[in-house]
Amino acid sequence: MRSTVRIAARIGAVVLVAVGLLGTPAHANPSASDRGEDARVLAYWTPARIANAKFRDYVRTDNGKMVPNAKPAPGGGVVKGASWANGGAIQQRSGRILFSSGGSDWICSGSVVNDGSTGNGYSVVLTAGHCVFDGSDGWSYNFLYLPNFDAQPSYDCATRADGCWRANLLAAHDDFVPGGFGSNETVRVDYGFARVGLRIAGSGTAELDAATGGYGLNTATIANSVTKWAFGYPAEGKYKGNDLVYCAGPTSDDPYGAPTWGIACNMNGGSSGGPWIYGTTDPAVYTAGTLLTSVNSYGYSGLSYMFGPRFNTETQTVFTSAASGTASSGVSVVCAVGTSEPNC
Repeated sequence: MRSTVRIAARIGAVVLVAVGLLGTPAHANPSASDRGEDARVLAYWTPARIANAKFRDYVRTDNGKMVPNAKPAPGGGVVKGASWANGGAIQQRSGRILFSSGGSDWICSGSVVNDGSTGNGYSVVLTAGHCVFDGSDGWSYNFLYLPNFDAQPSYDCATRADGCWRANLLAAHDDFVPGGFGSNETVRVDYGFARVGLRIAGSGTAELDAATGGYGLNTATIANSVTKWAFGYPAEGKYKGNDLVYCAGPTSDDPYGAPTWGIACNMNGGSSGGPWIYGTTDPAVYTAGTLLTSVNSYGYSGLSYMFGPRFNTETQTVFTSAASGTASSGVSVVCAVGTSEPNC
């Protein structure tokens, strides 16, 4: 194993929890309690807190320890970090995430997953596992998703055309919790899901997936030669965090033995959890065959590649747990979250 590895944009906390602690999914008519939590989250995210929200770049040592790292090195690729200028489906279905973890505030990227139903009062957002749970800090809270951030780089939830959505439950893989990010076992499953309720503030009480659309999850094996598209909102160096950035090309296996794959890419802090899609030649156009197949997870120091987990049937199980609020023994853990540190 190489001595150092850069983790792109650690932003937050995964989900840890005991089976059966959560309730049933949110109902189509939000309760006074739901709206009270919505108001508290909106009040929490002041301009000062948003301005001070952080992203974290890490190197991964040969024993799995995470330490701060410098900027990524230059590298090659088909498209390794360009502004996405075509809008459309991918911009609408992806967005920025704000959350708290360990007493600090953070940013990540995410995307909307099709849950196959409407009128149930909830939707599901995909991000990185390390954006929902952290081995030292625990579960994330004050979790807010802002879709289509490129077109609407505003945090005013009352006026954003595509609104804001608060997470009430997080889910992650059982292998990710409680140890947190670092080992081969955890980078393999560095994906997490956030169940969000109805739109908060502004007009209407729409479900997120009905408002923006979402993607299905791929669980089949995909060849490295197939083109993948990675998206996110990096915010370090030349990137300012308001622009949807993408990388595109074939993938390759992790060169140092981790059970993941990588794409030539120089996205950095803030992009963690951004979606990888495949099955399209034009991400601006939605088709049912365009599927989520990974997320931005980590990179190696000195190598301008972004690596991510390979989605499989266990990914589907964790997603299902997020939607239902019920953990699957040996595969997924769930945690109900709000505006204070959860005790899951």
